[in-house]
Amino acid sequence: MQKINKMIDHTILKAFATSKDIEKLCEEAIKYDFKSVCVNPVNVKYASELLTNSDVLVCTVVGFPLGANTKEIKMLETLDAIKNGADEIDMVINVAKAKEHDYRYIEEEIKEVVAAAGGHTVKVILETCYLSEDEKVACTLAAARAKANFVKTSTGFGTGGALITDIVTMKANITQDMEVKASGGIKTLDDALAMVKAGATRIGTSSGIQIVEAYLAQNEGE
Repeated sequence: MQKINKMIDHTILKAFATSKDIEKLCEEAIKYDFKSVCVNPVNVKYASELLTNSDVLVCTVVGFPLGANTKEIKMLETLDAIKNGADEIDMVINVAKAKEHDYRYIEEEIKEVVAAAGGHTVKVILETCYLSEDEKVACTLAAARAKANFVKTSTGFGTGGALITDIVTMKANITQDMEVKASGGIKTLDDALAMVKAGATRIGTSSGIQIVEAYLAQNEGE
């Protein structure tokens, strides 16, 4: 298993996150060598500047948190984010279309974001708390057909977060070159390791420091 810190997207997506909060987030990401920081689109350019001399990536969100923007707006958000320095895009699907079983729409909107991302990593947020098992499978398959890089459980703003059962379902239905990101409610090392054991290779959390420090304490001397 790769080091736990390199599986973490160090996240702050609160509406009231200030420039000072973004500075702190980036400083922490450098100190703990996280995989990325995940910030709202308005903070991408600043985070990118702060992380210029590090290998920490900048991740941002598109169609967040409801997924109810049009395909065209999601595409434009993606283009703008990449222009401002984003390395990774976490997009929310249109959950209502998923509930209507309009999986062609889901696939098309993901394809447009993937195209706009121009080779940058795209993670597709299913918001699993609102979906049935069959809907989770169908949306995962749509993301696979659209050539997304990841499927992701949650925004953290829904009625529930990542579940082990959802990770297993998503993992079982992705293509060989895809990965699974667990996010929403992951606060402890045990939470994170359980998600990894189930098949997740990336963890979205605002508790990354606590998780890494617990991991280091547990593995001290190795």
